Amino acid sequence: MIDIETADTFGDALAVHAREQGDAPALRFGERMTTFAEYDRHATQIANGLAAMGLKKGDRVAYLGKNSDQAVELTLGAARGGFVFVPVIWRLAPAEVAWILEDSTAPVLFVEDAFKDVPFSGKKVLMGDDFIAWRDAQSTDPVTTPVSREDAVLQLYTSGTTGRPKGVVLSHWNGMNLRKPLKENNIYWYCAEPGDTAILAMPYGHIAGIGTSMNAAQAGVELIMHAEFDPALTIADIRKYKVKWIFLVPAALRIMLAHPDAEGADFSSVKGLTYGASPIPLDLLKEGVERLKCEFAQLYGMTETWGTVVSLAPEDHKPGREDKMRSAGKPVPSVEIAIRGEDGQHLPAGEIGEVAIRSDCTMIEYWNRPEETAKTLTEDGWLLTGDAGILDEDGYLYIQDRIKDMIITGGENVYPAEVESALYGHDGISDVAVIGVPDEKWGEAVKAVCVAKPDSGVDEAAIIAYAKERIAGFKCPKTVDFVEALPRNPSGKILRRELRAPYWEGQERQVS
Repeated sequence: MIDIETADTFGDALAVHAREQGDAPALRFGERMTTFAEYDRHATQIANGLAAMGLKKGDRVAYLGKNSDQAVELTLGAARGGFVFVPVIWRLAPAEVAWILEDSTAPVLFVEDAFKDVPFSGKKVLMGDDFIAWRDAQSTDPVTTPVSREDAVLQLYTSGTTGRPKGVVLSHWNGMNLRKPLKENNIYWYCAEPGDTAILAMPYGHIAGIGTSMNAAQAGVELIMHAEFDPALTIADIRKYKVKWIFLVPAALRIMLAHPDAEGADFSSVKGLTYGASPIPLDLLKEGVERLKCEFAQLYGMTETWGTVVSLAPEDHKPGREDKMRSAGKPVPSVEIAIRGEDGQHLPAGEIGEVAIRSDCTMIEYWNRPEETAKTLTEDGWLLTGDAGILDEDGYLYIQDRIKDMIITGGENVYPAEVESALYGHDGISDVAVIGVPDEKWGEAVKAVCVAKPDSGVDEAAIIAYAKERIAGFKCPKTVDFVEALPRNPSGKILRRELRAPYWEGQERQVS
């Protein structure tokens, strides 16, 4: 009989918890509570329902909506049936959503009512009452499709440097392999146990969102879902459900601590707060430790690595460890980190180069992008992150810059090429470059630096409005500067580092 230590697919892990703690709460969403036994039965019904639609193993199942218990059940049902779940970030512009749905080749889309008008050529199923009626009409017979740990289970879309999102294909084992070495090495802050309670408030289309839900299914943790981040609800539910572990991006932590309900709030149940997706300012870290009076740990990783591969431990968040607080931490057990030079050689401690990762967490591929996959995954198993970093003598990783120019704003990834592409069509602009600049609230903010056409009369407001019609709001420039010409090298490439320099003067590193 499979136990939790030998389960290596998410469907098997859920079945173990249904057997061992079937009556325990597994999912909470608003006033609705689902036990592990119910969760397990629903996953089987969903898997059988997808098969009854004619889907075959490996087919994609798309979802467009916010966090909910139904979204989580759909995820595990797809996993149990051998299908690949494709959650689409609801904040994207309609054209972006439509492109992802087409690229994914999903024959079915489960969609919340607010987004039901998105163009889609396949079958649509509305979440809510329609979803419940469809789910409950399906067979509870055991699923017979063989599913192995090497099989794909998720396809998450991440913005690409060419302006088109890339589908990151992840396997069951990418998400499940770390638990045993984490437990054996007492990395307890990233290894919750049955009976623990966690909040899911990060967007479901991100690995920080859907990864939390699937890690909870593996660990047997009670998961409290918020449709989206709500500081007042987070504060209230921490007290109501005695939440032990929470994950927040730094921007969300700042918002929560600034909320009036945080003054005098009961955070006594919280043992630890993990944060990631962007570096945390030292002043915010110190405020968080003082007010929450719990352990803090930083998590660093990528969608391509199923999230966390490096962590800064709680003991490194203590007074006297300020030098280490500027780092991302050390690789977690079973993960290798190297700094590579331009020729692919591994560099010694203290030298800057590209951060490379080797572990069982690294993705299978970019969906239908063999050239992109080959550029990212080396033949000897290293994943090239595009981040520039340094390893110190103690093995701590310091992220210095982004080789691929990616901007992280409030935990969201934005690529300049995508924003620039959207702005180039404005008839008042002759040239444009997009950069990230320091922002106290969001870590970085998107800035457009434009060369205006003579006598165009174009201004900041017009450019921002133009962008908002074409791309998601979080990708749009927050500010616009005008210059006579953009700095370029002899081959015509924008000297983005030179463009960024004045805005980052006085910063310790070129990410915020």
